[in-house]
Amino acid sequence: MILAHGGGQTRHAWAKTASALADREWEVIALDLRGHGDSGWSPTGDYRIHRFAEDLVDVVGTMPGRTAIIGASLGGLAGLYAEAEVAPGSFSSITLVDIVPSMDSDGAAKVMEFMGAHVAQGFGSLEEAAAVIAAYLPHRPRPKDLSGLAKNLRQCDDGRLRWHWDPGFVSGVHRGRTAQDTDAFQARLPGLTLPVHLIRGRLSELVSLEAAENFVALLPNAKFTDVAGASHMVAGDRNDAFLNAAVEFLESLDHQP
Repeated sequence: MILAHGGGQTRHAWAKTASALADREWEVIALDLRGHGDSGWSPTGDYRIHRFAEDLVDVVGTMPGRTAIIGASLGGLAGLYAEAEVAPGSFSSITLVDIVPSMDSDGAAKVMEFMGAHVAQGFGSLEEAAAVIAAYLPHRPRPKDLSGLAKNLRQCDDGRLRWHWDPGFVSGVHRGRTAQDTDAFQARLPGLTLPVHLIRGRLSELVSLEAAENFVALLPNAKFTDVAGASHMVAGDRNDAFLNAAVEFLESLDHQP
């Protein structure tokens, strides 16, 4: 099992999920995507979705047998591109966490605006960063323990805290992709026969109910779960509900451990 985080996150976003799956005897790899966490930054700012997909295929190549993937947002879309374009047959199943190719453009712009808002100046403390996140996610209770947040930040030479990802990601992720490329990718989706599970946050700003239902209808072997009380950050907002849905899907498949 590969766990691929969303844009601006790190492998630590999957701590509870990885532990729960390992308890069920899955071999789990939660990785930092390129430009995030402890993975290297691209010297050319190459953060196209196709490059993330290629990276996932490279990781799968080191694992025995076929591998399932759970991918949130960026990680899920990269997994979908890997299966549809880069190396079909890489995965035994794909669990997409609040992401579809036809995401809401206004919602996506809001996410990218939040990611870019504090890139230059950073934060003076964990408490300052927590306050910014709380304002962005008002529906989520503010945690008292900020140790988890600390793993998403790095202390720079000026003493300030900045997100643990390459600022070049914000502009690089959209580089070079044309409308024709997107249309070609969409046209391949009905040919995906592996099990696909879309887990959406019912409060999602990126994936509308209509977009979710239309996406699932395209695929011959897809399931849809809508998690109440969760936004785009489904696993963070309602981790228990997310885990229950993910595990139920995985255990229903022939590749369960």
